[in-house]
Amino acid sequence: MTPYAIATQYAVTLLPETDINSHFYEITVDYRGHGLWAITRHRECMNHDGDWDWEPIPSERTDEWIAAHRFDLDTALRLAKEAAPHVTVNGITAVEALARSARREAQS
Repeated sequence: MTPYAIATQYAVTLLPETDINSHFYEITVDYRGHGLWAITRHRECMNHDGDWDWEPIPSERTDEWIAAHRFDLDTALRLAKEAAPHVTVNGITAVEALARSARREAQS
């Protein structure tokens, strides 16, 4: 028997991983089985319209809800990358946070 490893999550953020705040601006693309992926941030999940919905616990997810919130990997990664610049934390967008990070780097 040979163990195998599979990737089950991708982190998508505009900020570099060396930025102490990058995880605050992170969107994840999470494998949900059957070749389908979810785009998540905190307990919210992106739907096919690009809106964020609260993700219910597995036993409360209807087939309709799942169909509206699951993607193939390429689509999920593309949508997460498109959404990443718009993530806002305490009124500061990822674009603004990246600019602040660049200014700090330049001052160092």
